[in-house]
Amino acid sequence: MTLSTEKNSLTIPPTEAEANIAQASYQLLVSYVQNNGKPITIQVMQEDATSETVTIPAAAFHLLVETLTQMSQGHAVKITAIRKELELYEAADILGVSRTQVLSLLKSGEIPYWREGTVYRMRYQDVMDYKNRNDAEGIKVLNELAAQAQELNMGY
Repeated sequence: MTLSTEKNSLTIPPTEAEANIAQASYQLLVSYVQNNGKPITIQVMQEDATSETVTIPAAAFHLLVETLTQMSQGHAVKITAIRKELELYEAADILGVSRTQVLSLLKSGEIPYWREGTVYRMRYQDVMDYKNRNDAEGIKVLNELAAQAQELNMGY
């Protein structure tokens, strides 16, 4: 398994022994996953019995537990850093739309942006806020359609 910020990095599935270790680790750590966002303090022990106490952000701990979950199932894991400022193509990848559609969202004011020369830039958080709003709106519409279908006895 390789953790990298490079787009073309090699990712190798865990061996059976690594998957077993990941399963045992996941089962121990999952009960410590908290939703309060507070940092987690863990003690790291070396084979020579030396140890250190380390505090990590809650989000990093969640990633660790999710990584172990995936490894325990034999899946390869790749972590890619996402910059806090995005260009059109990066926002398009996150939203699953074309660059032209992202540009339309920027020009309509749906996502705040700025330009540096000919390059359009936006904050990652602004893109995610738009995505979350859009997803919530889609779920609301689906729920309304389902309610109408039930009222009309359409069998849904």
